[in-house]
Amino acid sequence: MQFRSALAVLGLTALLAPAAPALAAHDTLTIGIAQFPSSLHPDIDAEVVKKYADGFVIRQITAFDTDWKNSCLLCTELPTVENGLAKIEDLPDGTKGMAVTIKLKPDLKWSDGVPVTTKDLAFTWKVGKDPNSGFSNVNIWTRATKIDVVDDHTAVIHLPSVMVSYNQWDEILPEHVEGPIYDKATGGGDYLKTTSYNRAPTTPGLYDGPYMITEYQSGAQIVMEPNPYWSGTKPGFKRIILKHIENTAALQANLLSGDVDMVAGEGVGLTIDQVLELRKQHPDDFTYIFKPSLTYEHIDIQRDNPVFKDVRVRQALVYALDRKTLTDKLFQGLQPVAATWVNPLNPNYTKDTAEYPFNLAKAKSLLAEAGWKPGPDGICRNAAGDRLTFELQTTAGNRLRELQEQVLQSQWKAACIEATIKNEPPRTIFGETLKKRVYTGMVMYGWSSAVTESPLRTLGTAQIPNEKNNYGGANYIAFSNPEMDAAIARMDGELDRTKQKADWAIAQKIYAEQVPVVPLFFRSEPHIAPKWLRGYAPTGHGDFSCMWAENWHAE
Repeated sequence: MQFRSALAVLGLTALLAPAAPALAAHDTLTIGIAQFPSSLHPDIDAEVVKKYADGFVIRQITAFDTDWKNSCLLCTELPTVENGLAKIEDLPDGTKGMAVTIKLKPDLKWSDGVPVTTKDLAFTWKVGKDPNSGFSNVNIWTRATKIDVVDDHTAVIHLPSVMVSYNQWDEILPEHVEGPIYDKATGGGDYLKTTSYNRAPTTPGLYDGPYMITEYQSGAQIVMEPNPYWSGTKPGFKRIILKHIENTAALQANLLSGDVDMVAGEGVGLTIDQVLELRKQHPDDFTYIFKPSLTYEHIDIQRDNPVFKDVRVRQALVYALDRKTLTDKLFQGLQPVAATWVNPLNPNYTKDTAEYPFNLAKAKSLLAEAGWKPGPDGICRNAAGDRLTFELQTTAGNRLRELQEQVLQSQWKAACIEATIKNEPPRTIFGETLKKRVYTGMVMYGWSSAVTESPLRTLGTAQIPNEKNNYGGANYIAFSNPEMDAAIARMDGELDRTKQKADWAIAQKIYAEQVPVVPLFFRSEPHIAPKWLRGYAPTGHGDFSCMWAENWHAE
């Protein structure tokens, strides 16, 4: 960027631009992000932007690739029943469990040179099993009842039942760095507060990926440089900088001025309407990619609010919205309307669920049945005189979401429903508001999932965040339904694909009928990359492209 600015000042851009050697100057890649992670700990706070930032520096054991196939990142071979690395075993109580053998690559090292071993895997399991740790994806590690460490690179994970996700495993923690900190934690939430990922994120031993964090300015930027002990493909950049520019209009201006080289496309960068407009005005300046994704834009409903107790009111909220027109006008039809959290691209999708197409008359009828009638000011009231009003929140500074809020507000008003807008910064929304459920009305945001990820994390009763589990779950809507829990338990424990899909269909049916959220649409993630960037391959799901960032390079 300094090189570009200097040329502009000297007036030599036109003369030097065609020269091929000029491309060699791209040894730094600056990426603009519109959100900033509240934590860098891979297992605390379920945030898209945190997972994106960690993807450069921390590797999962396994991940779904660009072809949506599960693959090894830290392991040598993906465990399967077919290859014998996963076996069904008899348990003492007469039920069936599983023994899954993980073989770590022998040349893995943390960025301080300490080898990555199965001791780290066992430590991660130990912390993940602790309800006081504050882990958000608690179901990942609490699946295991025991881990047998065979040697430094081989461990056998024992599961208490047959599980579809037996060969899907997340990041591991460095025992030599985090172990002493965890051991000193004395109460609920202590580890979360004292972890080096929060207090000293530039500690070299925290990272086992191709890059390591060398500079961290909270709320401003994260600087990453190659991990000197990385044994995989040599990273293509000397530095990767994640630059936080919360206002998306300002982020767009920074891209055009050259202050950032590209914009992250996994839901933490520019909005799709801005990218569509950029492509129209600057078609040849960047590489534009619109990747259909599993990211689900929706609105959480505060079920403890008396206004939303009646399912007919929740159904009316959806019937009153013309979501198809909204997506056509704002996104040129690139973002399909959602019926549930399961995208039609997902192999577990079923179309046999209740849908709520725009029907204003139906919305008004349902409200009347629920006892809500239009008042003198056009807003519905019940028999007690209470107005049908609530607060609608989203991430402040996101221009497109704020525009969506205005459209939704207007459409609901036509059905005698009043939404008042009260937005908060992303770090507040995801750090406190959602997980502690301190919102009173609704919160609009998106979540991204892995290809076959179980809905346990977001819909299981056991995953409701609360003080007892240090707000470590991700079921932010506090959805609790015995039939849903049973369907999830069955789908998670069935290896037969036909039977799996049957239970996925049941779960989607319950979700659609109960309306715990207002479904909006599935994102087509807009990516803006510099023309000179090679190796960049968006995935379209929760295992982001940055998990293969060592393949990115300038040409």
